[in-house]
Amino acid sequence: MKRPRVTPGPVPTLAAAWLATRALMLWLLTRSAEPWLGGGSVTREVSRLYFHWYGVLSNGAFPTQDTMWQYPPGAGPVLLAPGALPGLDYLQGFVTLVLVTDALITVLLVAAARRPGRSLRGAALWTGGLPLLLHIPLARYDVQVTALAVLCLLALGRSPRLGGVFGALGALVKVWPALALLGVPRGRATRTAWTWSLGAGCAALALLAVLFSDPLSFLGEQGGRGVQIESLGGTLLNLARHAGWPGLVRYQYGATELVGPGVRTVARISLALTAAVFGLLVLWRLRARRWNPATPYDTALTAVLLFTVTSRVISPQYLVWLLGLAAVCLTSRHTSQRPVAVLVLAATALSSLVFPVFYGEVTGGSWTGGLLALARVGLLVAAAAWSFVRLWRSTRPTPRPPVPTPAPA
Repeated sequence: MKRPRVTPGPVPTLAAAWLATRALMLWLLTRSAEPWLGGGSVTREVSRLYFHWYGVLSNGAFPTQDTMWQYPPGAGPVLLAPGALPGLDYLQGFVTLVLVTDALITVLLVAAARRPGRSLRGAALWTGGLPLLLHIPLARYDVQVTALAVLCLLALGRSPRLGGVFGALGALVKVWPALALLGVPRGRATRTAWTWSLGAGCAALALLAVLFSDPLSFLGEQGGRGVQIESLGGTLLNLARHAGWPGLVRYQYGATELVGPGVRTVARISLALTAAVFGLLVLWRLRARRWNPATPYDTALTAVLLFTVTSRVISPQYLVWLLGLAAVCLTSRHTSQRPVAVLVLAATALSSLVFPVFYGEVTGGSWTGGLLALARVGLLVAAAAWSFVRLWRSTRPTPRPPVPTPAPA
C-alpha cells in the first residue's frame, strides 16, 4: 500500500526559509568588500565606528564632541553587548547578536499567529523581506531596536504595562519605538501604557546616568544634521543637479549629505513637514472612534512611515523598522495595512539597489541613480499616504443605515 506523501507544515517551511535566507545574508557579509556590495563600507561601520564607541563606553562614558554620535543613551548597552561574547571579535559578536534577535522576532511573530484571528503572513513577510536589504541588517543595530517595538506591540493587547515598558526601552535606544504607543485604545489602557512607559524610561535613564557620564551628549549633535542624499529632499536636490543646481555631495555626520544653496531651506521644510504629520496623527487620535485588535499595530506603521518620509535622513536600515511593523500588522486578520505592506516590500528591494548596488550612480548624480532613488522614496511617500488614509477609514464610526420612512396610507 502506497503511503500518503507528507508535506512539511507552514512553520517548518518558514524555519527552513529563515535558515536559507540568513545563510545567504551571512555569505554576502563575507563578500562585502565587493564593489557592488559597498566596497566594505557596510561592515566598516561596525568594525571601526561601533568598535570605537565600544572602547569609549567601556570606560564608563558616552562619546562627547563626536559629530557621529547621535543616538540616545540606550544605544550604549546595545553597542557594549558584542564585546561580552567570549571567543568572538567585535564584528562577529555584533552579527551573532543581530541574528539571535532576528530569530527572536521571527519566533514572536509565529507565536502571535497561533492566537485566534491571527495569521502567519507577518512571520513570512519578516523572513522574506529582511534579506531584500542584502547584508545591511547584519551590520546595523536596527534589528535590535525593531525587536523592542515588536515586543511592545505584541504585549499591549495582554499587558499595557509591559507594552509601555518595552516602548520606553525602545525609545531610549532609538526614539521611534515610542510611536508604537500612539494607537493604544483610549481610556485605562492608554493611561496604564503611558504611565508605565514614562516610569520605565525615567528609571532606565537614571540607571544609565549612574553607570555612564554624559548620557545626553547626543543632543548637541542633532542640530547639525543636513539633508541626506537618500531622503525625499535630498533626492529632489540630487535630481536638480541636472537642471544646474550647483550643490555638492559630502560625507558628514555619518551620512552622505548634500551641501549648497537651498539645502538649509529644504532641511527646514523637512522639519516643518515632520511637525505637520505629528499634528495629523494627533488629529487622527482625537477623531478615531473605532478600535480593533490591529489598530495599535496599524497606527505604529502609519506613524513611523509618516515620520520616515519627512525625515532629513532615510537610510536603508530604516526599512528594517518598517518591515518589522508591517509584519506585526500582518499577524492580525483585522489589519487595514495589507496593501501598504506590499509597497514597503517594494521600497525595501529598491533600497538595496540605491545602496549599496548603485550608490556610486546615486552620489554621482547620474540619471540612473537619481531615478532609482526617486522611485524608492516615491514608493515610501505613497505607502505613508495610503497607510494614513486606510487607518483613518478603519477607525471612523460605522455609518448607521437610514431609517425607512413609512409608506403613506
